[in-house]
Amino acid sequence: VVNPDDVCKEDGADALRLYELFMGPLEDGNEWDDSGVAGTRRFLDRVWRIMVKEDGSLADKITSDDGEDKDLERALHSAIKKVTEAIDSLRFNTAISEMMVFANEATKAKALPKAWAREFVKILSPFAPHVAEELWAKLGEQPSLLDVDWPKYDEAKLAVDTITLAVQVMGKLRGTIEVAADVSK
Repeated sequence: VVNPDDVCKEDGADALRLYELFMGPLEDGNEWDDSGVAGTRRFLDRVWRIMVKEDGSLADKITSDDGEDKDLERALHSAIKKVTEAIDSLRFNTAISEMMVFANEATKAKALPKAWAREFVKILSPFAPHVAEELWAKLGEQPSLLDVDWPKYDEAKLAVDTITLAVQVMGKLRGTIEVAADVSK
């Protein structure tokens, strides 16, 4: 038996909540794994480090200008879309997975526009409400996340500019090439 009080003291209530939702579809009934809670805690720590410096101020990566990183913007809109759909279908594990994908892209990015950080915090809030409220306040936002609208994704932002095509000769892969997504046959 796992005592949730002990897990909350060790890793926090949000990490526990995230792990329970990340374990898989609710109807599958999965086995508990202590290292899983530590994994969701690392994810929350990563999200925190993306947005907040050690001294508690906003990270240098957070900018007030419009974003120019198409891959990061695509990842954000993809996360909003997939998290929204996953919540509707009660597939919380896929929602959390998509947020992890965005966090990985944000970690690699040179800058994260504040507007995009706000949208991400909104989709994080049902899963990690305590961390999300703290991040919301750090971003200088009022009122509480409970009083803001759910973000909307832009289908046009989900489109990719290039695609990777396989080059085969006599059925054997010889390489790949990047081409414009709208290239003719």
